[in-house]
Amino acid sequence: MQQVKAVVAKAKGAPVEVVTINVPDPGPGEAVVKVQACGVCHTDLHYREGGINDDFPFLLGHEAAGVVEAVGPDVTAVAPGDFVILNWRAVCGECRACKRGQLQYCFNTHNATQKMTLEDGTELSPALGIGAFAEKTLVAAGQCTKVDPSARPAAVGLLGCGVMAGIGAAINTGAVARGKSVAVIGCGGVGVAAIAGSALVGASPIIAVDIDAKKLETAKAMGATHTVDSSQGDPVEEIKRICAEYYDGADGADVVVEAVGRPETWKQAFYARDLAGTVVLVGVPTPDMKIPDLPLIDVFGRGGSLKSSWYGDCLPTRDFPMLVDLYQQGRLDLDAFVSEEIGIDDIEAAFEKMHDGSVLRSVVIVDR
Repeated sequence: MQQVKAVVAKAKGAPVEVVTINVPDPGPGEAVVKVQACGVCHTDLHYREGGINDDFPFLLGHEAAGVVEAVGPDVTAVAPGDFVILNWRAVCGECRACKRGQLQYCFNTHNATQKMTLEDGTELSPALGIGAFAEKTLVAAGQCTKVDPSARPAAVGLLGCGVMAGIGAAINTGAVARGKSVAVIGCGGVGVAAIAGSALVGASPIIAVDIDAKKLETAKAMGATHTVDSSQGDPVEEIKRICAEYYDGADGADVVVEAVGRPETWKQAFYARDLAGTVVLVGVPTPDMKIPDLPLIDVFGRGGSLKSSWYGDCLPTRDFPMLVDLYQQGRLDLDAFVSEEIGIDDIEAAFEKMHDGSVLRSVVIVDR
């Protein structure tokens, strides 16, 4: 066991604290990773606010990259010294989804068996099974995906959650491709990643929808062909108008990605899609939210698909190395998602910046 500094949320709504925690030596199927960089994701704020569950204290942080320090006795996929991106879907290989070759839908993803603790022995709940606002963290070895060690940790670590969720929602879940129109409602980090992914595969038009002018500017820089300020009018009608200009007879977008996670924006996404179009929900709702009232005939009459996207339906071992390669080739600008680099003591300030639209991601550089 070793002791390291880490960021912990001890109570609902209380400011996070930098404390000393205990990290066990890795057991079977486990690895200890020296964290280099970790993005500040809105999910971490959800944990602090009790929006996920009430299993306090939480060890926050999950969008991370680092170097494997030690592995358990039976671990062969990664070794000490490997540069890895951490993921929260270590697949089991044994469930029905895995056995039918759909590992990205694994029903039994898992985390480390042992628990990290506070100095007094209180067990910590690591965010998404990772807990990477820490100098070192203990994870299941399957949560470590080996990638090109020359890549910038602050940029590629964001594939561990938000960027992968957005790119995957568009490409994997929504099947966005050349010749398809896309609208993305909500242009935070995940929404902008969906726009970047849509641009990567040649979709057009790509319509960004938000109420924040700064976010719309960022969306355009990342590949949106059109922007819609939904505070100034009906975004559904504007999406339909734009798509009709591109494709004769279109009555909406082929794919609408909802990256907010609210009933009213989901309803906009539902009506903004074309006949036989697809709605992808990737924004994270709170437990109390309900799907808005919709006439069942509208659900039937429009056809198509209503999907939710969990982690962009990604398979980390397949998708992370590919996206890092595209980043290294200059075809996917992951650096653009890094708005600022901060220290481990600056996370409360980063939470505040989420609300004013001034950052896509604050990234904690752990070893600075």
